[in-house]
Amino acid sequence: MNRKSAPLPEPIAQLQRQLDQFRSTQSTRTKLPESLWHAAVGLARQHGVHPVAHPLRLDYVRLKKRLGGSPSPRRHSAKASFVELVALHPAMLDECVIEFESARGGKMRIQWKASTPPVLRRFR
Repeated sequence: MNRKSAPLPEPIAQLQRQLDQFRSTQSTRTKLPESLWHAAVGLARQHGVHPVAHPLRLDYVRLKKRLGGSPSPRRHSAKASFVELVALHPAMLDECVIEFESARGGKMRIQWKASTPPVLRRFR
């Protein structure tokens, strides 16, 4: 099965030419100059890590680290087993919204339109 590849955006093609020129003048295993890495990071912010790393033959993980999205060792923190929300004084509300966000960016939103809040339970 033949895959037709989409044309390379011009800024990526331009950096590809610069990298090819650099690689042709250097011995193998020579570190890339910071200016080329900096240009690759800028393109990765616009086009994504894989669409830049693949055609430029850059290490995906290194580019992602330089972008700031490095896979870091996971820290194990104590997980909350119970969350209690207590109002200081009873309130009669027409609508209420509670939003939670985890350290990893996961979000949960609870919204209700009633005078009494719903009963929330966590089951294992």
